[in-house]
Amino acid sequence: MLVVIPCLIYRKSGFIGPKDQRIFLVLRGTLGSIAMILLYYAFQTTSLADATVISFSCPVFTSIFACIFLKEKYGLWDALFTAFTIIGVIFIVRPPFLFGSNASRMSESYSDHLKGTFASVGHAVFAALTLVILRKMGKSVDYFLTIWYYVVVGLMVSTIILFILGEWSLPYCGLDRLFLMLIGLFGLGGQVFLTKAIQIEKAGLVALMRTMDVVFAFIFQIIFLNDVPTWWTVGGALFVVASSTGAAIRKWCQSSK
Repeated sequence: MLVVIPCLIYRKSGFIGPKDQRIFLVLRGTLGSIAMILLYYAFQTTSLADATVISFSCPVFTSIFACIFLKEKYGLWDALFTAFTIIGVIFIVRPPFLFGSNASRMSESYSDHLKGTFASVGHAVFAALTLVILRKMGKSVDYFLTIWYYVVVGLMVSTIILFILGEWSLPYCGLDRLFLMLIGLFGLGGQVFLTKAIQIEKAGLVALMRTMDVVFAFIFQIIFLNDVPTWWTVGGALFVVASSTGAAIRKWCQSSK
């Protein structure tokens, strides 16, 4: 809020938005907030690489929702990319009924890993809905205004959930408070760049560049957390990245014709 408010005042965008777009702005804020909460929960319950890779099934859900709500075409290639994503997620989850009982013997609890997986998939679904809403609004709404709704609704949703769970407290460690502020700043930066990118560049190219998230997730997990991803995760990542990259290139080629 401290960063977005001065930007809105400087750009003279207002704080409410066009009357015909307010419902979409509220939906963007609500769905975007839920998506982010699910992603942070996934980071806490499973590995950084696993959560990041699974969240990259977002382009598949985006294609499905765009077909339903925006009447965009969903063809054979889209179905193939969906199948690739499902295979990639299965490689990462490694359900015991497919991979045997040894597959679930991980360093972390398998039940927690499963919760993190479902949270990551949930993030992908809600993030896809958010992208469809942003595409629906297009350039008719200032991108900082869409972030403003995300911030306001996110604050309300997070506050309510914290009171319900009884977890409303400051971290004991001062370093954790610094990390929380950095999460806010880096998260805001990511939202600003992503929202602006969707407005000024073809969605296919944006999705293609976002696959770098997976690369950074692997690198950061190894460097900062000293946690080397399993070969199953690497294999699943290849399937998911191939799916999202293929979908992005196809959309890019279609829009360039």
